Amino acid sequence: MNFINKSICLLLIFVNINCIFAESDEDLSNDLYVIEGKVFPWDGSPNGWQLMTHVMANGGDYYGYLREDGTFTISNVPSGSYIVEVVNPNYAYEPVRVEINSKGKFRARKVNLIQTSQVIQVPYPLKMRAVTPFRYFQVREQWRVADFLFSPMVLMMILPLLLIMVIPKVMNDPETRKDLEQFNSLTSYNMPEMSEVITSFLTGNDKQKTKAIKATKKRQ
Repeated sequence: MNFINKSICLLLIFVNINCIFAESDEDLSNDLYVIEGKVFPWDGSPNGWQLMTHVMANGGDYYGYLREDGTFTISNVPSGSYIVEVVNPNYAYEPVRVEINSKGKFRARKVNLIQTSQVIQVPYPLKMRAVTPFRYFQVREQWRVADFLFSPMVLMMILPLLLIMVIPKVMNDPETRKDLEQFNSLTSYNMPEMSEVITSFLTGNDKQKTKAIKATKKRQ
């Protein structure tokens, strides 16, 4: 009888443990969700671009692969916030943040790492479009005549030559000569030499000092 009672107790314990694990599995499956969307190719993409493209969430924690029509699903995702990215070696796609609450409601918005509080919603299921093709190589600069003419060394050689050629022609113009002569006459009119003013102050002659002061006042 004791053996029978022990075996019955062990069976009951085993059944209870199985029920607990089954309930936990059911709860876990209820808490997992699926992120859905569609990826649109760049115009002129080659055939089979779906094979080179996959979708990941949170930097590779969850993966999804494209079907022939470009749709994808990321399965077994718990509630939370995820950054969904499209990875393609030839084209760049803009990432999208997907938020799943505890009730299973989805909300998608643009990723803004600078202003995280800014919310710009996008439609769900996701529609991922290529932004621009990648440029792995830089275009080599080509030689142009303008770059040669406007280089500093060429300008340093050409500008003096132009001045040498232009200034004599300007000086031979009668109108410019008259203007220069009038300017020189105005500047040199009753203009005493500075050496005389300095010597008069240094010699200590009062008369010369007064004359120099009067001459300077007249000029003012």
